[in-house]
Amino acid sequence: MKAYKVFDPNWQCRDFQYKVGETYTMKESPVLCEKGFHACKKVSDCFSYYTFDPKNKVAEVELLGEIVGEDGDKQATNAIKIVKEISWVEMLELANSGNQNSGNRNSGDQNSGDQNSGYQNSGNRNSGDQNSGDLNSGHRNSGNWNSGNRNSGNWNSGNWNSGYFNIDEPPIRIFGKETSERRGEISFPSFLYFDLTSFVSFDTATEEERIQYKSEIETCGGFIKTLEYKDAFRKAWDNASEEDHEAVKKLPNFDADIFFEISGIRV
Repeated sequence: MKAYKVFDPNWQCRDFQYKVGETYTMKESPVLCEKGFHACKKVSDCFSYYTFDPKNKVAEVELLGEIVGEDGDKQATNAIKIVKEISWVEMLELANSGNQNSGNRNSGDQNSGDQNSGYQNSGNRNSGDQNSGDLNSGHRNSGNWNSGNRNSGNWNSGNWNSGYFNIDEPPIRIFGKETSERRGEISFPSFLYFDLTSFVSFDTATEEERIQYKSEIETCGGFIKTLEYKDAFRKAWDNASEEDHEAVKKLPNFDADIFFEISGIRV
């Protein structure tokens, strides 16, 4: 049976030394989680049992002897052959059906979390997109278990809620004061939706970055670069038009001092 196995950087697992190309056997019958050589038919399942770390080694193996656990996510055998090493780039392609994921078991694209079917999630197990929280079916939530969008609280089917179990959309506070308006009634300039991270490919990385992020570049073809909040805000502001700058000043309750405290930008 073809399977996959993860080892520490020295090709060891549970203090047993392995080597690519070698076959290992034992006389006893295998017992799942207790005795034998363990592996997984799906490479993604390996990381339920082993740290998701590019420093670790991954190999394609062949289970040759008596096998237990064939219907589960982990198998054990009393005879195993270490067929070949799998690079982390290849491993990510096998583990994820999406593209540019640094997490594990994602079917969407550009996820740094795990088990997402949506896109650009840093949280885990989201079916929506661009969530930093977990288990959301809505989009752009920083809270958890939301079916609505842009919630920072939990279990909301409404939008823009910071509380719990809400089905409507509340009036918003802006610049520290209440308004009677809903979020959908206010137009914010697009530059305010700036990213704090960007994917830097090998081609665009500096020599220093290629050294510093060598492991990530070898694994994913690049790395995620994080900007400080005010640096990212300033970069977005500098790239915005004068029309967008004026639109900020026209927002309800605009307060230049509050804007400066948040953004570091004096207007």
